[in-house]
Amino acid sequence: MTRTLVVLAAALIASPALAQSYVDLSEVDRAVAQFTGAAIGAPGGAAQGADRRLRLTPCPQILTLAWYGQGRSAVEVRCPVAGGWKLYVPLSGGGSSSNAAAELPAVIRGDAVSVRVSGDGFAVSQSGEALESGPVGAWIKVRGPTADAPVLRAKVLRPGLVGMELP
Repeated sequence: MTRTLVVLAAALIASPALAQSYVDLSEVDRAVAQFTGAAIGAPGGAAQGADRRLRLTPCPQILTLAWYGQGRSAVEVRCPVAGGWKLYVPLSGGGSSSNAAAELPAVIRGDAVSVRVSGDGFAVSQSGEALESGPVGAWIKVRGPTADAPVLRAKVLRPGLVGMELP
C-alpha cells in the first residue's frame, strides 16, 4: 500500500499536465504602469500592485488593457481568449480628474486604432496602428492597415480612435 502511494505521488509530481502555473503578477503591474505612464502609487498610476493572492491562469496571447470606469478610475486587464480572465486595477489620483491623469496616453504606441477622416457631410474610417503614444487632443503618427501604408498624423480623439477633419 505504501509503495502504491509513493508511486502515485511521484507520478503526480512528474506530470506536467497536473503542474499548475500562474501568471507572474509583476507582469500585470508592469503592463498597467506602461499603459498609464505612471508607477504604482504615483498619481494616475495603479493605487497598489495586483493582489498577490490571485491565481490567474497563463494567457497564451498578449494582455489587453483599457480604461475603465467614469473618469478613468481603473484599468481593465484582460486575457483576450475564450475562457480568459479579467481584472480591474484601481488608479490613484481619481483618474482624469487630476492634472497628471489628464496627460495619460489615451493611445499607446502599437495599439490598434480606428482612423477617422471627416469633412463637410462625410466621414470615413479604417483600421490602423498607432506609431506613437499620446493623450486625448495630441497629434500622433499612425499607419494604415498594411505595413506599406503611408504614415499619417492624426489627433487622438479617445482611446482607440484617432482622426482628422478636412475643410
